[in-house]
Amino acid sequence: MNNYRDIIFAPVITEKAANCAEENKVVFKVDPRANKTQIKQAVEKIFNVKVESVNTVNVHPKKRRVGKYTGMTNKYKKAIVKLAKGSTISFD
Repeated sequence: MNNYRDIIFAPVITEKAANCAEENKVVFKVDPRANKTQIKQAVEKIFNVKVESVNTVNVHPKKRRVGKYTGMTNKYKKAIVKLAKGSTISFD
């Protein structure tokens, strides 16, 4: 991956991710091929913060239906990034 912005796609804005924010954690949708070290470096460079740890989750596709048509959602990798004390990221 040539660029740090190729690793991090978007923040995950859900109720569960909002609860993580209280513990100084931020959740991102990331490239499935990225490892924890690459994710840590990308977050530190893009947002200019200090990262304490990174946990990753592979989110599997789910079946969805619209009328008579059935399909699957896309799979993706989710990274839960714990920031060091005093570091914050705001998506306002």
